[in-house]
Amino acid sequence: MDVNTLLVTIALSFLPISELRGAIPFAVARGAPLLEAAAIAVACNALVGPVALVFLETFHKLLYRWSFYARVFDRFVAKARAKVKEKVERYGYLGIMLFVAIPLPVTGAWTGTLGAWILGMGRRKTMLAVAAGVLIAGAIVSLIVGFGVEALSFLLKRV
Repeated sequence: MDVNTLLVTIALSFLPISELRGAIPFAVARGAPLLEAAAIAVACNALVGPVALVFLETFHKLLYRWSFYARVFDRFVAKARAKVKEKVERYGYLGIMLFVAIPLPVTGAWTGTLGAWILGMGRRKTMLAVAAGVLIAGAIVSLIVGFGVEALSFLLKRV
């Protein structure tokens, strides 16, 4: 994998809009071996949990000093917790892991970490659940890319 492909793959793994769903297909399309692309994308995307938690906690502490932010945030969190209380109590960290594991838009590591943070779930268990979800999502995306590339290989002429 050349340096440009590596850097873009890392960037795509960190971006909330693409994460693994964009990074692995990009790297493979640029000629990287599937296992190498998946390993790099999964490793980088698994780092989103800790980075997002530090980012959220830091900015939240700064913004919470303003009464307007504190009121809006507290109201929003109270509504969110009341809405999903039963499901969080029922599924907890397994729910976060499964949510992150589904490789669809708006179900990645960023959103899973944000949801767990808003719901007041523990940091360490959240990071483990997000990392496990990223690993599962990486396997799913890799299988789709691998079978997709193989399924279309009859259209490619080997030189």
